[in-house]
Amino acid sequence: MGFLQTAVFLLACVSRTVYAQVTVTINVGQTFQTIDGFGFSQAFGRANDIKGLPAASQKQALDFLFNTTSGAGMTILRNRIGSGGSGDSIEPKSPGSPSATPTYVWDDNDTGQVWFSQQAQSYGVTTFYADPWSAPGFMKTNGNEANGGYLCGVTGETCSSGDWRQAYANFLVQYVEFYAQAGIQITHLGMFNEPDFTATYSSMLTNGQQAVDVIKTLSSTVKSVGLNVQLACCDATGWNAQTTLTNAIVAAGAESDLGIFTSHGYSSAPSMPMKTTRRVWQTENADLSGSFSPNNWFSSGAAGEGLSWANNIYQAIVSANCSAYLYWEALGGEIGTTNSALVLVSGTTPQASKRLWAFAQWSRFVRPGAVRLGTSITTSGNLKFSAFKNPDGTVSVQAINTGSSASTVNVATSGFTLNNASAVVSQQGTDFGSLSVTVNGGQATASVPAHSMVTFVLNGSVSIGNPGGSGGGSNGGSPACTTAQWGQGARVSQSYSKGFTGCTTCATGFTCTVSNAYYSQCL
Repeated sequence: MGFLQTAVFLLACVSRTVYAQVTVTINVGQTFQTIDGFGFSQAFGRANDIKGLPAASQKQALDFLFNTTSGAGMTILRNRIGSGGSGDSIEPKSPGSPSATPTYVWDDNDTGQVWFSQQAQSYGVTTFYADPWSAPGFMKTNGNEANGGYLCGVTGETCSSGDWRQAYANFLVQYVEFYAQAGIQITHLGMFNEPDFTATYSSMLTNGQQAVDVIKTLSSTVKSVGLNVQLACCDATGWNAQTTLTNAIVAAGAESDLGIFTSHGYSSAPSMPMKTTRRVWQTENADLSGSFSPNNWFSSGAAGEGLSWANNIYQAIVSANCSAYLYWEALGGEIGTTNSALVLVSGTTPQASKRLWAFAQWSRFVRPGAVRLGTSITTSGNLKFSAFKNPDGTVSVQAINTGSSASTVNVATSGFTLNNASAVVSQQGTDFGSLSVTVNGGQATASVPAHSMVTFVLNGSVSIGNPGGSGGGSNGGSPACTTAQWGQGARVSQSYSKGFTGCTTCATGFTCTVSNAYYSQCL
């Protein structure tokens, strides 16, 4: 082999082993939505499937779901408000008319959901979302809790029995009060589930104006009894259907009555932010086809694989600005061996799906109250990035590599002094393992494997200066933007001098914008 041939051969060999270099810069001065958490449901009696396990298996299943060191660290539980007969609904029989006094029945169990909520609470969960699939059948136009139908009394829908809107609101409020008696505070309360779909099980339809009718009635009822709960609407089958409902509710002036808008991800996935001032949650999705086995993180890109769910969550949080992402059910008899389980029980032995570890990559390191941060990338290639500042001061950075080769990732920061870093990786063959990280020159560096998700945890301190400067009062204050650090979404920089004319310097990529004589901001 000649010299030139040898050189070409060696160069070709080297090129196969050199990883792509990507630098992502995290800007703590640029902030987006606040995160409420990640979670799932154990509706339709599936909570009893965990409750009925032997003690050791029960603990293993609960740890898989809620433990922040050995499991997914989930932080939101969604409970179903039953609408059927005895043993399902708190109002199994009609009182005779909407104005008659209802007979509520409470067994302090609620198909296992009370016990399961208490277990979640013991792990530190404080966010509980209660959501009905339907009103009781006697309140509906079809007289049945199943097969669609509308709530009697909403716009365009009348019943010989009368207008049941207020009775339905009272029913929902009573459910929340029963849970309070059991020591569980329902923090979010819904009124519909997939109202664009007629199901053979519990289901109830609505359009935008009809949803407003219910929202207004429930809102006034909650306020009248002093209930501390945020209202949620409407859990449509997909993002597009929910966007239509959201737009109608906003246009009707009922947005202020809600705490959150909610959507499922079946008919269409979260793709872009909804036009609302309220937070938005993705509250249900799952791969409802196929089998649990093979249980892959990545093999072919199938819908049930771990990497697929890492990407699903990324799209909802980063592309659609969701503040929460909830799966369907985590474990249950209905699931059997289908691919919709987060945890499968074979006999009495819980087995975690790879999807569970995708959730763990998010929920373990993006805690309730975390704020999404701005990111800038030199060249992304097959990598996706997101970043969050947690309430404990740590910054977590998520890197998803959809490519077939590893990439060396450098994580730099703006407005944050990095002291040390760690990382965990999920990939085929590794559920949730530690990954080597080096810190040098204020950057954290690691090799992100092919078809993997890696979370970097950065420890350090915010290095952005005081946005308001020093001084103030009638004698004037420092110019608002001279710290040159503050970006869009950060706290507003203020001047206290009526004669102040505005800031003069901002960080690269931002423009100092004077809002009025009192404050200005880098945008």
